Amino acid sequence: MATVELTTANFDEVAGSDGIVLVDFWAEWCGPCKRFAPVYERSSEKHPDIVFGKVDTEAQQELGAKFDIRSIPTIMAIRDGVIVFAQPGALPESALENLIEQVQALDMDDVRQKLAGHQH
Repeated sequence: MATVELTTANFDEVAGSDGIVLVDFWAEWCGPCKRFAPVYERSSEKHPDIVFGKVDTEAQQELGAKFDIRSIPTIMAIRDGVIVFAQPGALPESALENLIEQVQALDMDDVRQKLAGHQH
């Protein structure tokens, strides 16, 4: 599956769905973003069960502001509607695969319980 362009119109729907959604915040003028793009695309081909989204921070400035994106590329992992990872910087392919494995291995009941504990 190829990457999906995320916008303010579809972000909440895609990110709020069950399963894993990876989001790449990028921009056309960003060198590291351009170098990371083929890595991200290859990974999307390997994992058809995961949604690989891309947010063009120039075109979607509202989303960049909403998530306080200060450096690009920034990779965000969302599982079952919960942001479980967000970090600036292009990842090497092995690190991206490792991130996917870690997100797949999460016990989401445990994650929600910990989040609920921090809400007070």
